[in-house]
Amino acid sequence: MVILVTNDDGVHAKGLKVLVEALQSIKAEDGAPKHTVYVVAPDDERSGVSHSMTLQRPARVRKLSDYRYSCSGTPADCVIISGLWLLDKKADLVISGINDGPNLGNDIVYSGTCGAARQAAFGGIPAIAVSCASYGPDIDYRGCASFVAAHLDGLRSLWKAETFVNVNGPSSDRDDLVALWAHPGNNSYSDTLTKIERKNGDLYFILGEGTQSRPKDEASDHEIVARGNVSVGLIGIHPVSAHDPFLDGTPVF
Repeated sequence: MVILVTNDDGVHAKGLKVLVEALQSIKAEDGAPKHTVYVVAPDDERSGVSHSMTLQRPARVRKLSDYRYSCSGTPADCVIISGLWLLDKKADLVISGINDGPNLGNDIVYSGTCGAARQAAFGGIPAIAVSCASYGPDIDYRGCASFVAAHLDGLRSLWKAETFVNVNGPSSDRDDLVALWAHPGNNSYSDTLTKIERKNGDLYFILGEGTQSRPKDEASDHEIVARGNVSVGLIGIHPVSAHDPFLDGTPVF
């Protein structure tokens, strides 16, 4: 397969490196690499950019080495540019990650990692978002990477048109992590805001993540990962209306 790897933590992120090494270690029967792995990832941190794209200005791409490029744009840009320029044909699979931190529940909406997978799915390409559901400098991505490499064909086969596969796993070095189906949990945040006022009157605001809460839900992605398992879910890529379908086409007022 031709696999495109991207992320939202930047082209030099450790999670991306560990994932790429795991994919490149997969060998065919003759001992040659089984997959061609391209990397096109943002040149710096792009967490929280969701599905944003670079408009009204150019996105710069730099070749770092064979099959490896950085892009000044967003994760979604990386997928678009790769498909329209770098690859001769559609990639067989796009993997976004491994993200530094979880993409669970409502965070899927904000996630640049998921935005890249969604963009691939918009183009009809099987797509997987992979995140390590932990924080801090000592995250061990090997468990998530081993899981993806060991189950690569299976994960791709789970994909359906107009979805992407969302995978979250614990920080671990284990190669025997168990995956369970899960739906996105419902988490809500109490955001914090720090204001800085300069002498010239300019105001600067730093948005911070405060406390979060969520209802108990044993089958949610939050709970599955909290128990040390890998959560797997199919996430739809299209907005879904919440009004009754029979109202469609009828006057509102």
